[in-house]
Amino acid sequence: MRSDVRIGNKLVGDGRPVYVIAEIGINHNGSIDIAKRMIDGAVLAGCDAVKFQKRTPELCVPRDQWLIERDTPWGRMTYIDYRHRIELGAAEFSAIDAYCRDRGIQWFASAWDEGAVEFLEQFDPPCYKAASASLTDHALLGAMKATGRPLIISTGMSTMEEIEAAVAAVGTDGLLIAHSTSSYPCPVEAINLNMIATLRRRYPDRPIGYSGHEVGLSPTWAAVAMGACFVERHLTLDRAMWGTDQAASVEVGGFMRLVANIRDIERAFGDGIKRVHASELASRTKLRRVMTAAS
Repeated sequence: MRSDVRIGNKLVGDGRPVYVIAEIGINHNGSIDIAKRMIDGAVLAGCDAVKFQKRTPELCVPRDQWLIERDTPWGRMTYIDYRHRIELGAAEFSAIDAYCRDRGIQWFASAWDEGAVEFLEQFDPPCYKAASASLTDHALLGAMKATGRPLIISTGMSTMEEIEAAVAAVGTDGLLIAHSTSSYPCPVEAINLNMIATLRRRYPDRPIGYSGHEVGLSPTWAAVAMGACFVERHLTLDRAMWGTDQAASVEVGGFMRLVANIRDIERAFGDGIKRVHASELASRTKLRRVMTAAS
């Protein structure tokens, strides 16, 4: 028996509407105006939530990479300065919080360190997300779980043993598990959608979802058909924008198609009980040569 998990005012689980997350991540490039336009796009598409990322750069960037210089849209700068340049602070997240409330969409974030969890708590998020890179960071998983909020874990770049260890570390209460492959963009042959069935068998009482990074939409639709209770795709205004995640993201028009077709798939599932539909009666009368007693 699968258990629903409540995220804000939505129940996520088998038989519930698929919970659609638009991952803004760092595609805003540090601009609150771009972030708001992405939120508008997610609302237009009919998404249930937008997701951001929050880091403390000094904790999340390896020390030997701090002073490596790179070219950016804001000129040449060290990597640690770049990470600070695109990191949103309290003022920006306060603006995002107010804007999402005004637009009627939930928002939450992936916390990449314990300080980020403490920071995000001030906004009363409906849940937390642990990125695939954080799956083996049991202390961080524990900090998110200790808030009492639902926790979504992504399983990219991980072995089955690492997934099982993470679940054992935090327990299954309020836990949602997303199949993912951490390639950006992800080649089709590496998507491995059958892992959704594997996770459903291994954790039969947990909502299982899909976090995709492929180019195109069809694998995400297939994931829904295979039982994904929630899906996450990166959102962008333009895949040609500067940034490491843009190429693996979906533009607003694509997100509109993504959500619309997910809702069509849900309606197409039916209840598994065979019946003659009213829309079939004319064809039945016109085309069937032999009628049964039930006819």
